[in-house]
Amino acid sequence: MIRAARTETLGQFEHDLELELDGANELRPVEMAAGGALLMVAVVLTALNLRPAITSVGPLLPQMRGALGVSDTWAGVLTTLPGLCFAGAGLAAPWLSRRIGLGRTVSAALLTLVAGLLIRVCDGPLVVLGGTLVATGGIALINVLIPVIIRGSFPARVGLMTGIYTAALQGGGALGSAVTPVLDDALGSWRSALGAWSVLALLALAAWLVGARGLPAAGNDGPAPAEQGRSLLRNKLAWTVTLFFGTQAFLAYVVMGWLPEVLMDSGTSDKNAGLLLGLISLIAVPISLIVSPLAARRDSQSGWIIALGVLGISGMLGLLIAPAAAPLLWTVLVGLGMSVFSLALTVIALRARDAQDTVRLSGMAQGFGYLLAGVGPFLFGLLHHATGGWTVPWIMMLAVYLVQTVTGALAGRGRYV
Repeated sequence: MIRAARTETLGQFEHDLELELDGANELRPVEMAAGGALLMVAVVLTALNLRPAITSVGPLLPQMRGALGVSDTWAGVLTTLPGLCFAGAGLAAPWLSRRIGLGRTVSAALLTLVAGLLIRVCDGPLVVLGGTLVATGGIALINVLIPVIIRGSFPARVGLMTGIYTAALQGGGALGSAVTPVLDDALGSWRSALGAWSVLALLALAAWLVGARGLPAAGNDGPAPAEQGRSLLRNKLAWTVTLFFGTQAFLAYVVMGWLPEVLMDSGTSDKNAGLLLGLISLIAVPISLIVSPLAARRDSQSGWIIALGVLGISGMLGLLIAPAAAPLLWTVLVGLGMSVFSLALTVIALRARDAQDTVRLSGMAQGFGYLLAGVGPFLFGLLHHATGGWTVPWIMMLAVYLVQTVTGALAGRGRYV
């Protein structure tokens, strides 16, 4: 019965997302240069807001815990919320956008992000968690919908706009971790530093209201297809891709949530810890723009995945054995390893024969994958609290990294679901 319910839920997700993509194919292409430029600015500003709400927390986490009087378990819950929200977004985003339109849904999501960023700095531990849940819920909707808008509004420049979007997203993550400690010093409190990111979200909302006027008001103009198509729940390759995507996201969310505290515990200042976390996001930009297209030209992406995995494992071994010896080197290696995210998205597209299977595989990999990722920060914090150190959590991370590398190597081979 449970299995049937899960199959029905995933089937509905596939159905909804197929409708959304079909609707995107009917979007009117950007005809005027001015209109296209405005929409491009809106997309870039929106992408800049998709990570600071998450990466800004890490550098201030010790200060927040001291001021709020909370435990490692609370911190683990705080850093777990984004992954859980991202897991559920695939169910809500296509449904909502079909009813009120792509542009209005993104606008509503940005307004939700602003509200969440302001709410979470107003009161105690539960309010912080609730505000973070609201903010990341808005981000989760945008994660699903912006690629659809790029595909429909820039049909001749999908590769270029996707690269710009990815670079802005990673750049926003770097800003969140690097600038937040500076804002803390300038504004005098962690609450003001975190709340200040609502200004960037308001700018994106203003740009979106102007730049997205050409998008349709509703996305459910066509009839629903009679059949939902085949499910991939019993496909071994689909589960391999899902496990690959989930384990890399597991590692990424642990690093974004906990690396600054690990570095500060080994003697790194809060500013430098924030800068090092920002460096990880910056490293991913050239990898996304260069390595992914190169890997996509080959029948197999396994070699690239294994190479990045070895680099990432090396960095985590350094953090385990001697974190204070060379924090910059360990951070660079971890950043190179985490750049496999772009290859995870590439693999999803390459392991499907057609658009329908791409939708199904993407929904399965990201839905279940982000659910797995949501466990990572909480488990890392729980192990740290139980053992009083960082050794056991990093050993757990190395084990997950091995699983990621093996499943990535299998998923990267030239086959189809």
